[in-house]
Amino acid sequence: MSWLFGYNKGQQVPPQVPGLPVPPPPPGGDGDGDKNKPKDKWSNFDPTGLERAAKAARELDQSRHAKEALNLAKMQEETLHLEQQSKIKEYEAAVEQLKNEQIRIQGDERRKTLNEETKQNQARAQYQDKLARQRYEDQLRQQQQLNEENLRKQEESVQKQESMRRATVEHEMELRHKNEMLRIEAEARARAKVERENADIIREQIRLKAAEHRQTVLESIKTARTVFGEGFRAFVSDWDKVTATAAGLTLLAVGVYSAKNATGVAGRYIEARLGKPSLVRDTSRITALEAVKHPIKVSKRLFSQVQDALEGVVLSPTLEGRVRDIAIATRNTKKNKGLYRNILMYGPPGTGKTLFAKKLAMHSGMDYAIMTGGDVAPMGREGVTAMHKVFDWANTSKHGLLLFVDKADAFLRKRATEKISEDLRATLNAFLYRTGEQSHKFMLVLASNQPEQFDWAINDRIDEIVNFDLPGLEERERLVQLYFDKYVLKPASEGKQRLKVAQFDYGKKCSELAKLTEGMSGREISKLGVAWQAAAYASEDGILTEAMIDARVADAIRQHNQKMEWLKAEGKEGDKVANKSTLQHLLEGTPV
Repeated sequence: MSWLFGYNKGQQVPPQVPGLPVPPPPPGGDGDGDKNKPKDKWSNFDPTGLERAAKAARELDQSRHAKEALNLAKMQEETLHLEQQSKIKEYEAAVEQLKNEQIRIQGDERRKTLNEETKQNQARAQYQDKLARQRYEDQLRQQQQLNEENLRKQEESVQKQESMRRATVEHEMELRHKNEMLRIEAEARARAKVERENADIIREQIRLKAAEHRQTVLESIKTARTVFGEGFRAFVSDWDKVTATAAGLTLLAVGVYSAKNATGVAGRYIEARLGKPSLVRDTSRITALEAVKHPIKVSKRLFSQVQDALEGVVLSPTLEGRVRDIAIATRNTKKNKGLYRNILMYGPPGTGKTLFAKKLAMHSGMDYAIMTGGDVAPMGREGVTAMHKVFDWANTSKHGLLLFVDKADAFLRKRATEKISEDLRATLNAFLYRTGEQSHKFMLVLASNQPEQFDWAINDRIDEIVNFDLPGLEERERLVQLYFDKYVLKPASEGKQRLKVAQFDYGKKCSELAKLTEGMSGREISKLGVAWQAAAYASEDGILTEAMIDARVADAIRQHNQKMEWLKAEGKEGDKVANKSTLQHLLEGTPV
């Protein structure tokens, strides 16, 4: 009922919280103007409000809704009280939230302070370390300058001593030369004086010697003429002596001619049976000279067992099956004394063509001989004779001969082109003549990187063509493992060489290297193994690490890419030359 009298007796003013708006003063207050006035319990009393309250009370007592009005007033008072309590709780919650926020801000500030202190400590430590390194570098630089200065002084001292020694030696030589010249001059002067004094005696001695020599020569000529004249007259007058002399000269000429021909025939026989033709670079056929020079090597070869044709040769599964069939067929042909088939192997360099040819010969029990096409052209006119010697030598093999011609396109190219000389064309014709029919004595295996340059007659003599392509991922992985074991693991395990291997997963590393070496041939991968071994030998401790392997592989990949760029440039240049030649032929009206 306090609203009836103009003031609220039980109203509580909420406390003032820092950071929150100050609640407005209750209605009817004097505001800021009454802050400095003395407080009195009757200062808020309003007499007119009392009169209004009395009047309202009389009216309320007379009204029939007095009880309801009183209840309504109570409810309003309770509602105001509850609202006031809720506001107080909101202020308390805001105060608590503000305290928590202050604690969080203080924690953040503390963390920032710690981070800043840590950064400053790190920067201070880095700066101190930098200063220490700089001082150390300055000391090293000063020491180096001091050493260089000492070395320069020593060199200057040595140079001064050397110049002094040289000057001394030159002075001594000069004095010796002057003395020698004076001695020679004195001797010459003395000799000239003696000659001048004895000139008449010397001339008389020379004159006597010349007269004696002339008399001796004349008497010798007279004696020789007398002897030869009497002998010739006696020989001519005796007819039996003339006949015997003529017969002896005739027999001597016949003997010399016969010995010459017999020597030539015997030499050719020995060369065909025992020797090795000049065109053959390498052969497994045992010769008498080789048996004398290397008896142990020859004995091992004689008693060696038959090897697998693909031992140490890594090929794709399809190609491996095909060449294995060729090896089995060749071995059975050798056993049954049948006719051998001629094979052409083509593909990029380093893909295993020569290696397989050797393995094929050993597997079939045949001898092998390797010749290169580049050796034929420089022989000129002797090429025909040398080619016949090769096939004559091949026909004398008791075990059968596998004749492997590497770089065969160097001399078996088309005869219609202008690039081939007359001598090379004659050699090619001799080759075609000796290979016109299949033989049970020798087997022809050709290898080429450009088989399209072969003469058509050569293609007609080929029975089977095998393409040796670059190794795939699986083949490269097998090759990497093969050469890693051959050049690194095996020497390291034997302990005979200065080579060790660091600890890492070898199988995983070989798989990674197989992926990196895409496009490389088997020969390039084998050179990688040799490069790893050389890297270990070049290190201080002889240990091959994974980083050293990666460095050698990266270098090999860079070189391989450079080679491929050169090959592309060469191909473009060849296309330009071919187009220019074709255009020239068209302009001249001649066939291309």
